Amino acid sequence: MILEIAMTSPATVPVTTASVERSRRITRIVPGREVMDGAGVRIQRLLTQDLQQRLDPFLLLDAFRSDDPQDYIAGFPDHPHRGFETITYMIQGRMRHRDSAGHEGLLDSGGVQWMTAGRGVIHSEMPEQADGRMEGFQLWLNLPARDKLTAPGYRDIAASEIPEFTTPDGARVRLVAGRSHGLQGAVLRPHTEPLYLDVHLPAGASYSQPLPPAHNAFLHVYRGAVSVAGDKGEDALEAGQLAILENDPAADGVSIAARPDQDSRLLLIAGRPLREPIVQHGPFVMNSAEEIRQAFADYRAGRFAR
Repeated sequence: MILEIAMTSPATVPVTTASVERSRRITRIVPGREVMDGAGVRIQRLLTQDLQQRLDPFLLLDAFRSDDPQDYIAGFPDHPHRGFETITYMIQGRMRHRDSAGHEGLLDSGGVQWMTAGRGVIHSEMPEQADGRMEGFQLWLNLPARDKLTAPGYRDIAASEIPEFTTPDGARVRLVAGRSHGLQGAVLRPHTEPLYLDVHLPAGASYSQPLPPAHNAFLHVYRGAVSVAGDKGEDALEAGQLAILENDPAADGVSIAARPDQDSRLLLIAGRPLREPIVQHGPFVMNSAEEIRQAFADYRAGRFAR
């Protein structure tokens, strides 16, 4: 599967204006849950298995952030995946990727690693720093049934390759995937049409993003606090929370505003649902229990990419 990478410099591309007449509202706020993963790394799990159908095509969102090397230094040694894609976005820190298909890359601050597990890959993600902050996110994006057994793929996307734009209101937006304000993001996916934005809002600033009504969407605030749809009460979202946005056929997007007393940063993620069965067991996500059993059999028999 070929990744479509936009290599255009954001400084040379005109940014179109985008307006939202009726904003989606928050239908549910989900707090992060601390879990241990890899070789004992502390992470916040925000999108869990019980939300996979609601947020289809997205399967998982983990956040990691620590200044203590003991929380991350053990990293994520070799482990398998099949049937989906992983998108790792590094806010700060360095992590080395190696996999059984022969790919290797260094994920650095501001960069993204986009891996297609496809029919099976074994990979490791290991920190390359002994101190300082390690902060970032890993999102799992489902593959349609027709592509679940595609060949594994991998792409390093440096911070300089991710288009950025600034709105007249002062919002600075990094466009990891999809299209926004006339720009094409670093990655496109035709079946799930993921939109992945990192939005930086100065205190009191606002941002509006058009969204197709049928796409599932959510926000995760990781700095400050924001309001959605102009409501500062029930639609207020604090740092560390994930907010599921309603699917209102009359809404044409979402409007977000930072609190007037603090700068805020958030992820805005949306995509077209596949509406296919989702069966997950550990690191494998397929469409049936039989396909999960086959994934384990293939892994044990050494049939993943080597």
